[in-house]
Amino acid sequence: MSQRLAQLVVRHTLRLPRPAGSPGQGAVAARQFDAALMAAGFKLSAELLESLSGLSEAAVVHTAVRTLRTVREMAGDHVRHNAYFVDFPANVPDTLDFWRECVIEALADPAARERTLDRLSIGVVNLLTLPSYGRYPHTYTELLAAHDELIAAAGDRVTVLHLGGPAEEEIRALYLALAGSRTPLGDDVLPDLRALAAHCVDGPQPAAIPVRENRALVNEARLTAGAPLLLDTVTDVLRLARALSGGTVTLQEPTRFTTLPRPVRRALLAGLDSVVAASPAKLADVHAHREQWKRLGERLHPHEYPRWPHAADVFAVARGDLEARTFDSRVEELLAADDVVGAARLLESAPGRLLRSLDRLLRTAGTPRERDAVAAAAEEAAPRVAGRVVLAVREHLHNRPAASGKRRVFVNRAGRAWVASDSRRRLPAPERERLLAAFDAEIGRRLPTPERLLVDPDVLGVALPLSGRATTAGLGVLPRGSVTRVDGELLRFFVYWKEACRTTDFDLSAILLDGSYRTVSWLSYTALSSLDGEHSGDITSAPEGASEFINLRLGKARCTFIVPQVDIFAGEGFDEVEESFFGFMLRDGEQRGRPFEPRTVRMKSELRGPGKVALPLVFRRERDGRWTALWLHLYLRGMPSANRVEANKVTVENLLRPLVERRPLTVGYLVDLMAARGATVTELDGGALPDGPVTYLGLARPEGLHPDSVVITPENLRDIIPA
Repeated sequence: MSQRLAQLVVRHTLRLPRPAGSPGQGAVAARQFDAALMAAGFKLSAELLESLSGLSEAAVVHTAVRTLRTVREMAGDHVRHNAYFVDFPANVPDTLDFWRECVIEALADPAARERTLDRLSIGVVNLLTLPSYGRYPHTYTELLAAHDELIAAAGDRVTVLHLGGPAEEEIRALYLALAGSRTPLGDDVLPDLRALAAHCVDGPQPAAIPVRENRALVNEARLTAGAPLLLDTVTDVLRLARALSGGTVTLQEPTRFTTLPRPVRRALLAGLDSVVAASPAKLADVHAHREQWKRLGERLHPHEYPRWPHAADVFAVARGDLEARTFDSRVEELLAADDVVGAARLLESAPGRLLRSLDRLLRTAGTPRERDAVAAAAEEAAPRVAGRVVLAVREHLHNRPAASGKRRVFVNRAGRAWVASDSRRRLPAPERERLLAAFDAEIGRRLPTPERLLVDPDVLGVALPLSGRATTAGLGVLPRGSVTRVDGELLRFFVYWKEACRTTDFDLSAILLDGSYRTVSWLSYTALSSLDGEHSGDITSAPEGASEFINLRLGKARCTFIVPQVDIFAGEGFDEVEESFFGFMLRDGEQRGRPFEPRTVRMKSELRGPGKVALPLVFRRERDGRWTALWLHLYLRGMPSANRVEANKVTVENLLRPLVERRPLTVGYLVDLMAARGATVTELDGGALPDGPVTYLGLARPEGLHPDSVVITPENLRDIIPA
């Protein structure tokens, strides 16, 4: 277990826990380990290389085997990436010529000839019925033989692994960081927290666990260990019961509650009783999930435990046998009576809800006096609201000056996106500006003022991770809304999937749009090659795993936007396949190599979400000709099957404009606030690093920083969010 958790440390922090082992002469093995890492785009820091060199050869080899497996998986190099066309991106045929060749081969095949002739007689041929279509015509070994070895280039990715402390120390530090996170973790990180919580249940705990989903997983471990539960709402108990039944703790999907042992039922009912006894008003929270409470009551049998009458009240409210008026109903009653000031005063007792209701209150207020009262209530409430909520509302107000009638993008917690007309009235400018200034002052007050702040300019466009669900697990992945530079001549997308139990066909495509968001062209299995690039060919099933690629020359692309997408044509969804991920590579113009080269991978992210169409990111040509990437992490509903890029063009065109025009709060925003409060900001320019400790913000930790420095990189970017 500890070894597996130590690999989580590598994955989440890019720190290798200090290997345990007897001293020895491990320098040769350490250099071989470093060379093997470099083939996957990783490297040992000088300090880590020195530490490994002082261990025995056996200890180094043991560490190398485990670590190489982890980092190769991070870069997507743990699987074989074959391509349909063995010479890809060279010699990709014209689409119609390729289809014609498949038909000719089918006619030459006695087993397929009659069926193909029948289809030809009515003028329609199903490509999926042609024997040579959608299946690799060569082995992976034959693909490797057809390509020259990649020649290293200065632009290749190098991700440095740094030396950490003892394994147990690093594991506990990672647990405290994840459990105490101020922002929700992604669904792909929650299983890691569950494993860490079970391991660390007897050790130090975070001072606070503000995110409810995290608290549920910690409570699951505490219940198993017999430790007191951390509960302050009835919903905390519901989340815990879902976790114990193998369900999600996000409350977004129905959970089938299992039969729970009697000691567990007693613990849950006792917890419910104590929460309601301390604050009977919390019974109103039951209404939000009353059906789930009814199902849970059938498993807990509260009538068997009369000593916890307050717990029984929870289920009575769910059944409708006991009235519990909600806070929201009182607010709605005041608004229905046009008493905006009264609603704002009531919401002052729930400052988080007040800030989340701010837009509606300002739109509803009909007089300057009412608007002033709403703004004053928000200013007074802001110091009592979590930092991420203040930031989220500030970001919302910043993006609200646009007039009504424009398109508005909605994104739910699972990453599903849709577009609708924005019919909201314009916010009053004086109050909007007043609140923006007030929130800036409040956020600035909470930020630290480091004496020396060292900043990598590339991190300034990274969006603040106000929710872990705005990103995915992987390598080089940034939060939704982040903008980063794209340096390279050849851009290559890739998708990999492996079906679990049903034949599954994922299709990689790319839409090219002009500056007015109109489609110029696209690359897909229906358009294998163009002046802009090449598609590697369509694979229609993946029992052993399959890959597809798109190759583009950025300098020659006849567009302003490049939008890669992954469509589910048939079979299992993104959440059902055994494995699926998307990524992109960048290469110099003369770099050849295989279709997939881990050293050139800039981003690799898991594909796990709802819907039938994935939009991981979009590439944009700026006015000066440079290219940038805008991170999306979105999923579209699509059709039940046979999703194709041609059918999604209009949706993508409508979706892209409001996404590109929206301005999220970034790391640069917080840097400006810290500078305004007196922090000395220095940009990292490739020169000598400061001698003393600094607070460093960047995309990767540079070697040579003072050991007492505070380091913020994408791996722990959540730590920059003020409490």
